[in-house]
Amino acid sequence: MVIYTSRSAFYSPLALVVVAAIGLAALLLQLRFRKEGVGRVRAPLWLNVLGLIFALGAVIADIVHLSANVMLVAALGSVLCFAISGTAVLHALRKN
Repeated sequence: MVIYTSRSAFYSPLALVVVAAIGLAALLLQLRFRKEGVGRVRAPLWLNVLGLIFALGAVIADIVHLSANVMLVAALGSVLCFAISGTAVLHALRKN
């Protein structure tokens, strides 16, 4: 997915949120369709919900034209939540 994304897209905080969310969704779909270990590995729900809240906050901050710092912090929080969640899933998969 990152290969097909242009370089200019990484300068936008909202584009980074979208790329992170798509990556996490792809990982969770792969986990769901995987034959072995389906019930043993679970993504941390609270972390995904927190990432979604941060992502919605970043979108709302952009729509309402709040300060750029608010949007950047919300976007960074969302990307971090999605990254930590994805890392936790991958770590659990490698453990098994």
